[in-house]
Amino acid sequence: MSADSAKAEVFSPPNTLKNKLGNRFKSFDAEAIKRAEAALEGMSSQFGAWLDDELRKLEEAHKLMLQPGAGDKEVEEFYRRAHDLKGLGTTYGFPIVSQFAGSLCRLIDSPNGRAKAPKALLTAHVNAIVAAVHQKIKDSTHPIGAALLTELVNQVAKYGPVD
Repeated sequence: MSADSAKAEVFSPPNTLKNKLGNRFKSFDAEAIKRAEAALEGMSSQFGAWLDDELRKLEEAHKLMLQPGAGDKEVEEFYRRAHDLKGLGTTYGFPIVSQFAGSLCRLIDSPNGRAKAPKALLTAHVNAIVAAVHQKIKDSTHPIGAALLTELVNQVAKYGPVD
């Protein structure tokens, strides 16, 4: 190694975000966070029913999307339902549902992806989400959940960037 290649320069770029935000977060209220967490905990008994409702909506949108003559409107609704579950799964205590839905969203995130996505792979994602909830497979530490997630992600990856 030459003497020149052994030299390294370390620099710290300026943190301009703090300057741009100013003092907006100066009065951060940790108690407000605690109150919000307590409110969420108070609603947790309803999460099961809410998740079941989201599953029903996903299954209905999936069924409509598969109908002959279904168009962009039906596919967009299906995508929206999957995207909702991507965000809600973890909140409702099923992080693996968020992961399954995230994989599904990656597959159909663009018009090109929606056109190329095999219907069987869309159905496999829906079935995995429903099975995880019904079988109480909450996260990817469960061997069946992990295997399903790995396979779905691998299948989606075969389609590469769809744009």
